[in-house]
Amino acid sequence: MRGNHPFVKWAIKSIENYIKDGKIADPIRDGAPEALLLRRAGAFVSLHLLDGSLRGCIGTFMPTKANLAIEVRDNAIAAATEDPRFPPVAEDELDQIDVTVDILSEPEKVKDLSQLDPKKYGVIVVSGYKRGLLLPDLPGVDTVEQQIQIALRKAGISERERFDVYRFTVERYH
Repeated sequence: MRGNHPFVKWAIKSIENYIKDGKIADPIRDGAPEALLLRRAGAFVSLHLLDGSLRGCIGTFMPTKANLAIEVRDNAIAAATEDPRFPPVAEDELDQIDVTVDILSEPEKVKDLSQLDPKKYGVIVVSGYKRGLLLPDLPGVDTVEQQIQIALRKAGISERERFDVYRFTVERYH
């Protein structure tokens, strides 16, 4: 697995400990970055094969854990083992995967689509209990319309349904 930033190294350690040894990394004992221990936020962990194709992506748009170290650890393990679009990552695949960690800002409701920019903002679409999220600055997503359509599809929301849109920014670490 590849990635140089300390947050990404923590995600990699979490995945490798789980896949190789069946162990869940302890943030204190196993050296999570202090910056992750001191913050709470939503986080996504994305896994890509060396050719750039997606291999797994799981995250939370709001904090669900005591700190970001646990949020990143649990989402990293889930991206590697629980993404329903892919089989679990096998140990012999680990050296063929790049890892990205996205730390999300708190979502804010959008009053008008002119407030969006797919390179700068991710989106969350919400209709009743259904919600879909799309991270910002993704390859091939160049317009607000594409971004909204993909998020709606992920959520199972029809374009004819009433829905709310929220935007957020990310701190992206490779």
